[in-house]
Amino acid sequence: MRFADLGDIRLHYRIDGDPDGAPVVFANSLGTDLRLWDPILPYLPAGLKLIRYDKRGHGLSDAPAAPYTMGALVRDVERLLDMLEVRDALFVGLSIGGMIGQGLAVKRLDQIRALVLSNTGAKIGTKEMWDQRISAVQSGGIESLADAVMERWFSRAFRATPELGLWRNMLVRQPAQGYAGCSAAISGTDFYTPTSGLRLPCLGIAGDEDGATPPDLVRETVDLIPGSQFHLIRKAGHLPCVEQPENYAARLVQFLRDTGHI
Repeated sequence: MRFADLGDIRLHYRIDGDPDGAPVVFANSLGTDLRLWDPILPYLPAGLKLIRYDKRGHGLSDAPAAPYTMGALVRDVERLLDMLEVRDALFVGLSIGGMIGQGLAVKRLDQIRALVLSNTGAKIGTKEMWDQRISAVQSGGIESLADAVMERWFSRAFRATPELGLWRNMLVRQPAQGYAGCSAAISGTDFYTPTSGLRLPCLGIAGDEDGATPPDLVRETVDLIPGSQFHLIRKAGHLPCVEQPENYAARLVQFLRDTGHI
């Protein structure tokens, strides 16, 4: 386990694969930690430097008091990559991770050469919706939202499997202040204008049963970036890297090849 001490925050991160390989950075969703990406790792080729991290308020990273801003979340990974001397990475962000990726690409194109926006949007939900969720977490903990979150995250078929319990446990064991803090960051973010100014290779990935960021939202977001690609994964919800890891990895590897990253 590795910690990056960035002064005001300590982030837990992990590096797998080839330490001298082309860097691929993964940013996970609200309510998950870096293990979100475990299912796809066996399907990725050798020769890549795979960097994963727990954003603030999640996993083993510090969980300061809520609320957080998207600017702080972007700055966290920016400083982590500076510390690791990473440039020209391919950034894969899912849900809030995709928002962080958009913000980082706008701010630091030297760090990102290509972007995968998975199950995300330039704007997700409404302030009223997020205020309700924050209030529910503050009064009843994440457990009070867990069953509804599972319905948004996963397809009907996956929700009937024993594996669902693993992801439900991961969700409810995140710090409540971290979940509330990142919810506030999503609530305050509208990247439609800045994302429309991006000029870099971009792939959008969506799940056809995603109850959190429907395919139309993902497509609308990546269409802001000229020349972007879009891929729909069937029989998958908000976390297609969990439900359809081989399919997800195959499309990611194709994009890595298309962009000359491998």
